[in-house]
Amino acid sequence: MENSSGITASLQGRYASALFDLASEQGNVSAVESDLENLEQALSQSDDLAALIRNPQVSRGDAAKVMDSVSGTLELSGLSKNFLGVLAANRRLSALPDVIRAFFAIAAAARGEATAQVTSAHALGEEQIEALRQKLEAREGRNVKIKTSVDPELLGGLVVTVGSKRIDSSIRTRLNTLANAMKG
Repeated sequence: MENSSGITASLQGRYASALFDLASEQGNVSAVESDLENLEQALSQSDDLAALIRNPQVSRGDAAKVMDSVSGTLELSGLSKNFLGVLAANRRLSALPDVIRAFFAIAAAARGEATAQVTSAHALGEEQIEALRQKLEAREGRNVKIKTSVDPELLGGLVVTVGSKRIDSSIRTRLNTLANAMKG
């Protein structure tokens, strides 16, 4: 499994790996993954929550209380709730977004799939996403899960990142390349 090399070398990777191991032992990997997706969404939608996890002045006890409340609101599983408590007690909540990403990578590797982050200038339709998924699976030789995001500054085209590989076919990049070529 891929998770033994680069991912677990980092602090966030060690926390993610420990959580994955516990979830695997309990047969709760998909539930924990769902919990972390909900938590990731909450962090992206709540500036207050995102600021709180990065604030070093928040005491361990207060951080634990907030994360307990968040766990209840999001209806997280017991394992996920306990894990957030451990992060709060160890003053590691600031690493939570990276821990979530590392957990997703470890879980995907365990399932034999890759995750592709696809950024486009406009939201992609279901048919476009499915066609892209099929092409990426043919290229990668394994199942590919696609996560999409929108960045209007791309102007058009796509930026696809699968692991450490990046395919940038955005109009912004093409224009920048052309501008640099014209400068001589």
